Amino acid sequence: MSFEENIRRVTPYTPGEQPVKKVIKLNTNECPYPPSPKVSDALKSMDTDALRLYSEVTCGTLTDALSSYYGVPKNRIFAGVGSDDVLSMCFLTFFAGKDPVLFPDITYSFYDVWASVYRIPYETIPLDDDFNIRPTDYHRRNGGVVIANPNAPTGVILSGELIEDVISHNKDSVVIVDEAYIDFGGESALPLIDRYDNLIVVRTMSKSRALAGMRIGYCFGNEKLIKYLNDVKYSVNSYTMNTPSLIAGAKAIEDDEYFKEITGRIIKTRETFSKSLRELGFTFRDSSANFVFAKPPVPFEALELFERLRERDIFVRHFKKPERISEYLRITIGTDEEMGELINALKEIMK
Repeated sequence: MSFEENIRRVTPYTPGEQPVKKVIKLNTNECPYPPSPKVSDALKSMDTDALRLYSEVTCGTLTDALSSYYGVPKNRIFAGVGSDDVLSMCFLTFFAGKDPVLFPDITYSFYDVWASVYRIPYETIPLDDDFNIRPTDYHRRNGGVVIANPNAPTGVILSGELIEDVISHNKDSVVIVDEAYIDFGGESALPLIDRYDNLIVVRTMSKSRALAGMRIGYCFGNEKLIKYLNDVKYSVNSYTMNTPSLIAGAKAIEDDEYFKEITGRIIKTRETFSKSLRELGFTFRDSSANFVFAKPPVPFEALELFERLRERDIFVRHFKKPERISEYLRITIGTDEEMGELINALKEIMK
């Protein structure tokens, strides 16, 4: 018997490349603008002597700010190290049954990784040809449901009515709505936590709050579900979030004016860029996220364009699997100048 027989082996999530050299980086859906000046000021004036102490177990500095901003009691908020950590804890906590967890076949590719790591049975439900969810596909017995809204990598938004339909037909299982991109368009499911005890709504500060490097995520739900989450968290690692992240997150939440300014700029750039991309012959659904998921015109192939852009130090994202999306590029919305350079590069490559 080899020791390797006792090792847990999975196919890991593939993150977007983080190049060392200076490039036009449009491959990981980061914010093109710096964090709020209030974040910078707070970190510069931080008492570094506090770093010798463990951080807050309850993440109170952050959850106080979140509670005040969203009008949700603290006992209905859970914070973690990015929404990936929050989602991972949700999988570990809520999906311990024998029935399969359901999520779309084209969605955030970490879902099946967590299911595999935690030995959770799951089933992927095919989107239709326009990348839409068919809610009736989720009207059956299951161990849980996970839906990203807007979806990644497609950017397609679901109506509040459709989301509620899925939640209401799954009252015996936990439904997670992953709203990593909701600040760029669409209707949030957050108000529904007052009506459904089985709902968890997940958010992140990596996109619209420009704090990807601080790893700040959080979720909302019924106080009983949040207690279960904390019970699992405290059983794994009580001190998950570091002190600078708690401070930065609270300050970012406080600066609502700056938040609305940069998200507004990103949305405006997205619409301008989408128009230019369509003029080049690309086809895609309207995006409600901070990226566009586009298919190039014949005879150009997505992989070829991905590689040609990379040669010019312009990084976008290409997915080889599943096969039905291999002919698409996911392009993060950067500054107006960055998107202009990308369009000019595409014109030269495709002429």
